[in-house]
Amino acid sequence: MSKYVIGLDYSTDSVYALLVNAETGETVAVSQKEYPRFKKGLYCDAAKNKWRHHPQDYLDVLESSVQELVKVCSEDVVKNIVGIAFDTTGSTPAFTDAKGRPLALLPELRDNPDAMFLLWKDHTAIKEAEEINALCRKWHTDYTKYVGGIYSAEWYWAKAIHILREDDLIATMAYSIIEACEWLPAVVTGISHASDVMHSRCACGHKAMWNAEWGGLPPEDFFLALEPKLANIRSQAYIDTYTADKPVGHLSPEWAEKLGLSTSVVVAGGAYDCHMGAVGAGVRENTLVRVIGPSTCDVMVAPMDEIGKRCISGICGQVEGSVIPGMIGLEAGQSAFGDIFELLFSILDYPLQNILPSVLAATKHTDEDVERIKMMIRKIMMEKLSIEAEAIRPYETSTLATDWLNGRRSPDANQSLTGTICGLSLGTTAPHLFRAIVEATAYGSRAIIDRFESEGLRIENVIGIGKIALSMPFVMQTMCDVINKPIRIANTDNACALGAAMFAATAAGVHSDIRHAISAMNSGFIREYHPIMANVEIYSKKFQEYLELGRFSEHVAKSK
Repeated sequence: MSKYVIGLDYSTDSVYALLVNAETGETVAVSQKEYPRFKKGLYCDAAKNKWRHHPQDYLDVLESSVQELVKVCSEDVVKNIVGIAFDTTGSTPAFTDAKGRPLALLPELRDNPDAMFLLWKDHTAIKEAEEINALCRKWHTDYTKYVGGIYSAEWYWAKAIHILREDDLIATMAYSIIEACEWLPAVVTGISHASDVMHSRCACGHKAMWNAEWGGLPPEDFFLALEPKLANIRSQAYIDTYTADKPVGHLSPEWAEKLGLSTSVVVAGGAYDCHMGAVGAGVRENTLVRVIGPSTCDVMVAPMDEIGKRCISGICGQVEGSVIPGMIGLEAGQSAFGDIFELLFSILDYPLQNILPSVLAATKHTDEDVERIKMMIRKIMMEKLSIEAEAIRPYETSTLATDWLNGRRSPDANQSLTGTICGLSLGTTAPHLFRAIVEATAYGSRAIIDRFESEGLRIENVIGIGKIALSMPFVMQTMCDVINKPIRIANTDNACALGAAMFAATAAGVHSDIRHAISAMNSGFIREYHPIMANVEIYSKKFQEYLELGRFSEHVAKSK
C-alpha cells in the first residue's frame, strides 16, 4: 500500500492543505481555508502597516482543513498517512509564555494585537531595525553580514524590540519568542515548554542572525546594548537550530484525535513558505525560484564550497540548510508584487464597493445578488484591463513606476520607502497605469537578479510559482522580457504545500533525503516563457529610467 503525507502552507490570508502520495507526489485531496479573524480585518491597521495574525486562526484552520482532507479519502489512505509538515510566512514571530504558548492564547491577552503573530508585512519596527543596523556597524562582529548586510523591519528581533517597548504588559509576561513555522510543529507534537521547541534553521538563520560562526545567536551583551528588555528573552533562547527534513516528533494523542489521524504520523520541522516552495518547484543549482504572491521571495541554492565565507550583499540571507540540507540557501524578494495590483484594482473598485450596493438595493436586489454582481463586474474589469494594457507597446507609454509601495526588501532592504509614479498626462488611462505597475514589478525582479549575478552567482534558469505565475501571462511575459531569461512555470497551484509534503515524506523515512523527494514527487512544468527580443532592448533602456526614478525616490525619502 502506498504511503501518504500532508503539506500545509500557511500563507498571508489562508491555509492551503495538500494530501499527496509520498512516493509519487500525486495529489489525492486539497483544502483551502481563510483565517476567520484576519478575513474580518481584526487586529490590523493597514494605514500604520500593522498586520497581525491571531494564533487561534492558525489552530482553527488546521483542524478544519485536515479534517476536510481526511473526509474525502478512503480508510486505507487515511491509515497510511505517515507524515505532516508546515510552512508559514516569515518573519512572523510571537511572544510566548514558559509553556511555549503565544500570549494571545491566554484569556487576558486574547484581544491584544501585541500578543499575536506579527505578520511578515508588519512594518511597525522600522526604527528598531535601523538601531540594529547601527549597532552592528560598530560592534566587533557584524551580525548582519550573512543576511545581506542590512537588518529589515520585517524581521524577528526588530519586531520583538518594538513590541517590548510599546507594551509593558507583554514585556512583563513574555518568556520567549517563536516563529509561526516553529510553533505549529510544537503544538501538534504536544511540546509543553518553550525550551523544548525545535527551532527552524531557515527562520533563525535568515531572520534572527543565527549562525554557527558565532555559536548561534549573537551574544547576550549585544542584545543588552540594543534593548535591556531583551535580557530574559535572550538568556532563555535556543542554541541549536534544525533543518526541516528532521522529525520534530509524532502527533500527540490530542491532535491525532482532532485531525482524525494516527499518533504514528511523523511531524517534520517547519520552514518558511518560499523555501519549501522552492523545494516544491524542484530547485537546483544555478536556478532562481520566484515565489510570486502578495510579495515575492526569490530563492537559490549553491554548494557550500562555492559560497564559502563570501557574503552576498543586499539580500535576505545565506544560510546552510535553509532550503536543502548541505547547501547554502539564498533568499531575496520584493515586499510587494500582487499587493500592488490589488491596490490598483481596489481603487478602480471604489464605485462597486461604495455606490453599486445602494443602487442595487433600491431595485430590491438581495445581498447575495449584490455580491454576485460585484464579483462578476470585477472579474470582467480585471480581464479587460489586462487585455488593454497588454495591447500597449512598451515604447508607447511614458508612465513609469517603482514597486516600493510596501518598502523595498531586496536589493538593500529599506522599508521606509514608498512607491513613485511619474510620466502621467491627460492621456493616461487605467490600462496605462496597470501596465506601468506590471513593468515596475518586473524591473524590481531584474534588480534582484542583477544583484545576484553581480555578486558572482550564475542564474541559468528561472522558475515561477504561485497563482500569479499560473494565471497572469501578461505579467509573466513582461517579466521574462525585462530579465531577458526564460521562465518555466511549475505545474502546481501550490508548490509551497507540495514542498512541505516533500519534507514530511523525508522526515517520515519514505525518501532518504530531500533531493530524492524532489526527484520523485515534483510536478514538472506547465508552461515556459521566452524573451521577445524586440522588447528586451526597449526594456533595458526603461530599466535604467526605473533605476533613476528609484534614486530620486530614495533622495526624497531621506530628505523628509
